[in-house]
Amino acid sequence: MQIPITRPINTRKSDSTKLSSFSRWSRTGHRRITPFSLLSEKSDITALQRRLERQELTIACQADRIDALLHSSSWRVTKPLRFCYGAWRRIAGHLASATGWRNNYRRWCQQHERMDTSTRARIRSAVDSLPRRPLISVLMPVYNPPPEFLDQAIQSVRRQLYPEWELCLADDASTDPAVQRVMTRHVAEDPRIKTIRKEINERIPAAANSALAEAKGEFIALQGHDDLLAEHALFCLAQAILAHPGATLIYSDEDKITANGRRYDPYFKCELNRELLLAQNMISHLGAYRRELVLDLGGFRPGLEGSQDWDLALRVVERSESNQVIHLPRILYHWRASQGSTSLAPSEKTYAATTGRRAVADHLARRGVTAEVSPAPGAADLNMVRYAQPTPQPKVSLIIPTRDGAALLRRCLESLGEKTTYQNYDVTIIDNGSIEAESLRYLESVRGERIAVLREDGPFNFSALNNLGVRQTEGEIVCLLNNDIEIVTPDWLEEMVSVALQPGVGAVGARLWYPDGGLQHGGVLLGVGGVAGHAHRQLRRGSAGYFGRAILRQEFSAVTGACLVVQRRIFLEAGGLDETLAVTGNDVDFCLRLQAAGYRNVWTPYAEMIHHESVSRGDDDTPEKHTRASMEQRVMKDRWGDRLQADPAYSLNLTLTDTNFSLAWPPRTRPL
Repeated sequence: MQIPITRPINTRKSDSTKLSSFSRWSRTGHRRITPFSLLSEKSDITALQRRLERQELTIACQADRIDALLHSSSWRVTKPLRFCYGAWRRIAGHLASATGWRNNYRRWCQQHERMDTSTRARIRSAVDSLPRRPLISVLMPVYNPPPEFLDQAIQSVRRQLYPEWELCLADDASTDPAVQRVMTRHVAEDPRIKTIRKEINERIPAAANSALAEAKGEFIALQGHDDLLAEHALFCLAQAILAHPGATLIYSDEDKITANGRRYDPYFKCELNRELLLAQNMISHLGAYRRELVLDLGGFRPGLEGSQDWDLALRVVERSESNQVIHLPRILYHWRASQGSTSLAPSEKTYAATTGRRAVADHLARRGVTAEVSPAPGAADLNMVRYAQPTPQPKVSLIIPTRDGAALLRRCLESLGEKTTYQNYDVTIIDNGSIEAESLRYLESVRGERIAVLREDGPFNFSALNNLGVRQTEGEIVCLLNNDIEIVTPDWLEEMVSVALQPGVGAVGARLWYPDGGLQHGGVLLGVGGVAGHAHRQLRRGSAGYFGRAILRQEFSAVTGACLVVQRRIFLEAGGLDETLAVTGNDVDFCLRLQAAGYRNVWTPYAEMIHHESVSRGDDDTPEKHTRASMEQRVMKDRWGDRLQADPAYSLNLTLTDTNFSLAWPPRTRPL
């Protein structure tokens, strides 16, 4: 049967375009049983096979019962009660967020990061069982820190549960005699500590190079002169060095710490995200680098004070494959929040923002990328990178599926014509069986040199309609666009095309807003709600989101198909959208296939649109829709199951029950 599309193809009840039904997935795990790994005798194998058969029969019976329940009269009668219960749970969740319970970091640390006697004993035992113990050199440039903070910083190294370290202190001509006394005392007490005294203050890069010259470790780790290492930090580094012998850079999560020891503001990072690294120093602390590579790169560059470690990270990443940059999803570093520290307020050292932009600009120039680096809108300490526009402009083919709803399509096309400054594009409207007289008249009226209309009367299949549109067009770039999109930024297509043409980029998604000003699409997070959800959903305009991630261009595992730009050859190489996923999940599946092929999917906040997302298909409340939704869920689960629980663009320490980057209770990391 045909599914009428009287309003936009997307539905407001969905957090992600065509993702609504996935939020109801069960999170039940599946235990894989391999009989031959458990039993060798034939009788035992037979018994195990019978047990599996009984389990399969039980599952089948339960599935039948569930199906009968979904189609029963009692299920329909109790729908209002279920709605009220769901609303209550949503309200309770918002209240929990508003009161800070979900993000009570102190409580989270107590429950999930407690370092007690038994944990320390386990770590010491693990150290003893390591096949080898690589030496790690901690570099600490020093210049007039509060003596008590310097003492605590050095003590945090000396208290490491992993013993194979050396601490290289480079005193950059401190004028406070107490600073020298602190260092002298620690050097006398621990032979693993070295100190270099400079007679002239030459600033951080030069001091760091002096410490580097004394280092002998396989890796160097960078520490500020008033910051603290978690006591298991170097143990986790050593484990990673052994587990990843080709690693060039290892970095961890971090938080801030007050003068009285209160920890707050944790930054749970994602895996290496090259676009995000251009916008912010996502590596930062704790950052550890292979010493030989750092020496080969010439060490720290002078003139980049405040961003010397960001510059180093960029240069190391240039020489590394993605699998050589390792992220440890643990808080191993505590930034000191004190007056004059960038951890307290980036504005304390505004020069760091300037040198950071220079580091990024130099990085792009070394890669041969023509781009402009400027302060990010709304965050002067972060970066916006604008890639140069290609000349001549490549042809872009916009594909817009629709059915009836002439007013929506009219608004979409008028905003395209009135606001889009990109010149070389055409539009192909796929009419999926419109029957309203007004819609038919409007479709006929817009036919022209730039706009083509194709008629496709088959059942609604979002994937098939877009695949048909791509086959019928010739643009070097294709843009999948919903009929309920209204353009906001005139240069949206210049932005998305320039990103899509960067080496290694697959799909590019836009920043979409609800008409009421809430964020509709800020990138797709895998696993949220069961399968996927939109990052920072309903965040208000002007908010930077989690560590600026709502306002910075970055990579996501997936972006929504409501506005998706991709090179035609890449679209065809990936096989287009999967037509077995007629309604839900096809955009996420497409993006994950691109990612599996080695492409990076990018979300940009600099292409903005209003998404007038409202009810189009209705609820999945018929047997046909239930069958279709269940099938699409099975396809996604079978294809991507475990992948959905470990999104490289997200953190194992953040929740899968909301899109607001709140804490996970418990985290999905392995215990120490």
